Amino acid sequence: MKDTYPQQVKIVEVGPRDGLQNEPNHLPTKTKAELVQRLAAAGLQHIEVGSFVSPNAVPQLADADELFALLQRTPGVSYSALTPNTAGMQRALAAKVDAVAVFTAVSETFTQKNIHCSIAESVQRFMPVIALAQQANIPVRGYISCALGCPYEGFIEPARVVNLSVQLLQAGCYEVSIGDTIGIGTIRSVDRLFSALLQKIPATQLAAHFHDTRGQALANILQALQMGIATLDSSVAGLGGCPIAVGATGNVATEDLVYLLEGLEITTGIDLTALIKTGKWISRILGRHNQSKVGNASEY
Repeated sequence: MKDTYPQQVKIVEVGPRDGLQNEPNHLPTKTKAELVQRLAAAGLQHIEVGSFVSPNAVPQLADADELFALLQRTPGVSYSALTPNTAGMQRALAAKVDAVAVFTAVSETFTQKNIHCSIAESVQRFMPVIALAQQANIPVRGYISCALGCPYEGFIEPARVVNLSVQLLQAGCYEVSIGDTIGIGTIRSVDRLFSALLQKIPATQLAAHFHDTRGQALANILQALQMGIATLDSSVAGLGGCPIAVGATGNVATEDLVYLLEGLEITTGIDLTALIKTGKWISRILGRHNQSKVGNASEY
């Protein structure tokens, strides 16, 4: 069994950004900084800290500049941010981010509701962002939302995801994170989608981003691992959701993902005990139920 999976997996922790952006209450910047630092201390080497978006668009992430200034950076850890436009990219450069991400969706309806433009327009918007990042030697990641289904358009043809992924890579992204934004995927649909993607794109340029709305995230991750996908997004304590997709819950909990990977004898370099404690800590602060099953089962 062991030989059918990657020997090592890269985990991208998106809790401080994707996890907190949908919280009803604003979390103090110092607490956000402590969350990031706890995650780094637990061994996470790729942390998406925040987003340089308009404060009016996502009030919960309006303090990205201050947050980056507060960070006590751990050597070897990449601190990244979402940068939707050139103004955001300029702020990210000033904050000395290690990496940036741009995002779009494979659903026209979702894209219009989320960022008020077409898919083609969204791609054109971040072309100058990529250009600025390349000038500064900052790697750019691409996100594609609704890859396995849309709350408005339903089923999404894999060919559409493939074409958009290729477009992002050709534009300058080093990898594309394939997002099941509403957590509708199943093992079979994941197999169908990634089989199509892998015909055109090497596994090293693909990441899997599964929300756990229907409890299928770990099963879908197992399928992706068997297909050679070795970069996985997750969120401590399962934080997150989607403001324009009613009922969508957070990303797969990082604690649950690490437990799965350890059970498969896949190297992560993460201290699961420290991670569980961090998940419980941030859940208490937010006054919400910890979505990590591993966290809830632990006495730490």
